[in-house]
Amino acid sequence: MMNKHFRTVNDITIDDFNKIINRAIEFKSGKDKEKRPLIGKSVGLFFEKPSTRTRVSFEVAIYQLGANSINLNSKEMQIGRGETLADTAIVLSRYLDCIIFRVRSHRTIETFAKYSSISIVNGLSDLHHPCQALADMMTIKENKKSFDDIKVVYIGDGNNVANSLIEASICGSMELVIACPEEFSPDKDVISQVKEKYGKTIEIISDPYEAVSQADVVYTDVWVSMGQEADMERKQLLLKNYQLNSDLLRAAKKDAIVMHCLPAYRGQEITDDVIDGPQSRVFDQAENRLHTAKSLLEFLLQ
Repeated sequence: MMNKHFRTVNDITIDDFNKIINRAIEFKSGKDKEKRPLIGKSVGLFFEKPSTRTRVSFEVAIYQLGANSINLNSKEMQIGRGETLADTAIVLSRYLDCIIFRVRSHRTIETFAKYSSISIVNGLSDLHHPCQALADMMTIKENKKSFDDIKVVYIGDGNNVANSLIEASICGSMELVIACPEEFSPDKDVISQVKEKYGKTIEIISDPYEAVSQADVVYTDVWVSMGQEADMERKQLLLKNYQLNSDLLRAAKKDAIVMHCLPAYRGQEITDDVIDGPQSRVFDQAENRLHTAKSLLEFLLQ
């Protein structure tokens, strides 16, 4: 059997994506709390970027499933002295059962997947954030009970989170609208692949109020991702009208929920009264990173 990877949402089928979410909901309910299906497994954590939710959720998930986690710091490995990614991938495959990556370039993940004989998980790259998409869709299902006949609006920078949300939107008949300036649109290849493969059209709108009208879910993320700090002033200027505040939220349905993958720059892309308000599900969404991490690892390694 071929090793299962999770480099992007497209690495798994729609059915498997839904199974992972449903299993995550079971984990959250406390079902199989004492089960340790991954005893004897070892999972590497290869992180080039700082992390809170990704690192902690996966380390806790690995522990609760009975496996062992190993920190892989590139500065302390021979990669830092010039050993190739290919050689490193081959060697690590002899020791580990899975590697979770949080890297600057998606090419790093693709290279490891090419030369590895173990499962590769994208914990974050510059192009995709599929683990976040799992938690996002779990949060939506918890609150809206289904992915059918709901409108999800993503506001702001069309970044890696937006790209993975686009790929995840194929679950059910949900409508996904992206509100952003044209130059900050999500990856065109991701949009075209979703349309070609599934016949799903993603609407890109420049007016956030038009986009949010009748929304069931309103989602935003930071305007400046890690590594883009040099472009901060320009992005803040061009995105200032895309702030998720109470005025914009009033354009959505009264029972709309608010989402943000965190960390949040309060007062920039989202205001305090919204992120801390009654419609916010931001911290439930963050918690769901743990449950989906457990479900994903169980799916990949059993």
